[in-house]
Amino acid sequence: QVQLVESGGGLVQPGGSLRLSCAASGFTFNNHAMGWFRRAPGKEREFVASTDWSAISTNYADSVKGRFTISRDNAKNTVYLQMNSLKPEDTAVYYCARGKQAVAHGPALNEYNLWGQGTQVTVSS
Repeated sequence: QVQLVESGGGLVQPGGSLRLSCAASGFTFNNHAMGWFRRAPGKEREFVASTDWSAISTNYADSVKGRFTISRDNAKNTVYLQMNSLKPEDTAVYYCARGKQAVAHGPALNEYNLWGQGTQVTVSS
């Protein structure tokens, strides 16, 4: 079955850290760039980070640059999002997404053609 399954969300205090995981199955993982997006309450889905198939090339939204790190383990068919120095405004449902291509990746929703179900991240004291 072709799918992406996120995990690792939860409740964390401001300044804390979380690591999200996204397990891929049913397709050749290292043929695809991967991305993370999020949707906060009342807002549209927004780009967070992306990586090409090799994790050599990465992109980040300005709002998370320097705090979040995207990585991938092609042997485990998994992409990660390490989130440090979390802020209340990072509260959202986080989604991973499969890129249409192996190399090209970026913030546009139409660059991705498979989405996970999402995992909730809540940053609150």
